[in-house]
Amino acid sequence: MSDNSKILLISTNWETSPYPVYPIGMGMVAAALKRAGHQVELFDFLQSGCSFDALKERVAAVRPDVVGLSLRNIDNVNAVNEHRYIDSVKQIAESVRQTSPAPIILGGSAFSIMPEEILAKVGADYGVVGEGEVLMCSFMELLEAGQLPAERILRAPQNLEKDAIPSAYYEPAMVDYYMAHGKTISIQTKRGCDKHCIYCSYPFLEGRNFRMRNAVDVVDDIERLVADREDSYIFFVDSVFNDNGGNYRDIVHEMHRRELCIPWTAYISPGGELDDEMFALMKATGFDAAEIGADAASDIALKGIGKDFTWQDVIDCNDLFRRHGITTAHYYMFGGPGETKETVLEGIENIRNLEQTANFMFMGIRILPGTGLMKIAQREGLVTDKTDIVEPIYYISKEVDRDWLETTLTEGFADKFNCVFPPDALDDKLHLLHKLGYGGTAYDMLIGAGKRKRRKRTT
Repeated sequence: MSDNSKILLISTNWETSPYPVYPIGMGMVAAALKRAGHQVELFDFLQSGCSFDALKERVAAVRPDVVGLSLRNIDNVNAVNEHRYIDSVKQIAESVRQTSPAPIILGGSAFSIMPEEILAKVGADYGVVGEGEVLMCSFMELLEAGQLPAERILRAPQNLEKDAIPSAYYEPAMVDYYMAHGKTISIQTKRGCDKHCIYCSYPFLEGRNFRMRNAVDVVDDIERLVADREDSYIFFVDSVFNDNGGNYRDIVHEMHRRELCIPWTAYISPGGELDDEMFALMKATGFDAAEIGADAASDIALKGIGKDFTWQDVIDCNDLFRRHGITTAHYYMFGGPGETKETVLEGIENIRNLEQTANFMFMGIRILPGTGLMKIAQREGLVTDKTDIVEPIYYISKEVDRDWLETTLTEGFADKFNCVFPPDALDDKLHLLHKLGYGGTAYDMLIGAGKRKRRKRTT
């Protein structure tokens, strides 16, 4: 293989619920490979219309030395209406095989959660576990030297230091596609999570400490992205935006210093570091919606999934956003450890009483390796050594019957337009709104505040 070898990176995601998401992880790996001097081509399976013919044509045209497949999710974690993605990844790999002799390497957050199992199911040659920026460059160096890795699965020895986390490469045609289908573009300001939620894979994938990117670099990314796109909408995709250390303030202050006002949203933790003064500054930079990670709806259920706040904190957080005119959405999972019929009914009533917010309900909690929930499931016999963990397995408390839970959630929210169960029940309406030119968050459009064509930014 010659120097400056060519690699084709393929985003395998086809999910559009609740809206398409730019493959930012693949973009970061592409940026690292480009800096290392490699020729990098990108292909987005979703952008192609999920066309295997288009995929084969692109592979044939590029004639890559290596093909990388990026896996974002294993499934949609929706027990009521399951979408499973690994079979389609296998089909993509087979299509590549039919067109090119290049080695296929898997990566992405989904692959890193259960690498051995997914590598076996997909039938690729190699896989990278963890942050792929350095690993993919090392892989390419080996191949250029005429060598093959000793192991099929390569693991990052350590996480990148914060200054080494790169800006993503945003391929113009792909950005245009996502702008045309929701107008939302992803930016990452940090990696890691210091929370202890028992179901979450973020700490397993990215570490238990936040690693902040430089605020100047982040805002540079924003300015480049929106320079020629007046109706852009930025989604900060960090596990938690309002970290307790207050590092997120650096991003907001830098945006304010540059007099940027661009509509944006983020994941917010109740009880996190927020106050009225910071809210005013965030609004001045364009902050207009938030996804609040409550995840359970009673004190018992919150404690059962490892949250460090109470339901009163959720109420206070929602009231703070409402007072400042910020659209919010809450996401809840019913059936976790400690859940009973009484806490389910209490949770339904609590959610119904929240004012001016959209609420999305999930039934059961997807069990993933490396989490506290997996240990509980193993102790309770839900998961054994013979269990195929690639197939969706949901934890539902033994105190709650599954059929009763589904019926109770359906009936409990049937008369509330802003309470959605199952969580994808209104996807068709959202896709229609996107086609009509409405952009931004799903919940902003659902509860009325966003039922307008996204306003133009100001600078």
